[in-house]
Formats: sequence, C-alpha cells, structure tokens
Amino acid sequence: MSDQAIPATIDEYISAQPPEIQKILTEFRRTILRAAPDAQEKIAWGMPSFTAYGSYVAQFAAHKNHVGFYPGPEAITVFEKELSGYKTSKGGIQFPYEKPVPYDVIEKIVKYRAQENQKRMMEKESKKKINKNQ
Repeated sequence: MSDQAIPATIDEYISAQPPEIQKILTEFRRTILRAAPDAQEKIAWGMPSFTAYGSYVAQFAAHKNHVGFYPGPEAITVFEKELSGYKTSKGGIQFPYEKPVPYDVIEKIVKYRAQENQKRMMEKESKKKINKNQ
C-alpha cells in the first residue's frame, strides 16, 4: 500500500485488499474486537490499529505473503510457546496466508494486552489520587 493513499478507515484498508485477504483481515478485526470490546479503531502508521484503556493493544497489516500482527514485544514473549510455529520479531508475528491463522491465540494475546493496559491505567489513576490527597 506504500504507493497508494493511506486509507482513512479500517473498512477502506480491508476493502483495498484482494477478496481472499479481505476475509482474513475481517476475521482479525472481529477477533480483536471480541477480545477487547471497548477497543477503539483507527488507522495509525497506515495500518489498522486498536487501542484500549489509553494504550495500543494491537495492529495488523496485509503483506505480500502474510498478515503481520503487532501486539508488542511483551505479548510475544508471554505467548512464545503458542507462537513457536510462526516467524516473530521484537514486536510482530507473521501469519502466512497458506497456513490457518490461530485466531484463538490472537484472541488470548489481545485479551492479555487489554488487561495489562487496564491495570496500568488503574495504577496511574491510583497514583494521581494519592498525590492529590497529599
């Protein structure tokens, strides 16, 4: 998509892909929203991005041979065993188009990320209250 205009919405992003890839991306989106129903959607860095509790939860992007899923380095470390059959980098996972996508693992990762974000947000709010009352 680098030579095309950046889509304004996730719907635009998905509809710009070939039909067989659209199905996969639509399921990524459904899975993320099922795992983090309060997540907000947007396009960030040219790809579908989801935030919850003040921080990003995950992103995904269609590539030539795979979908890149970007939940951040901590999540990849925590779910290392479940992801052992896939190529990973510091913050991303490659799900090749020719292999079934483990949506159950993606759902677990997103739930984990949302819970961690919620914990961090609650800790920040708690510290603010303590500082305010001193």
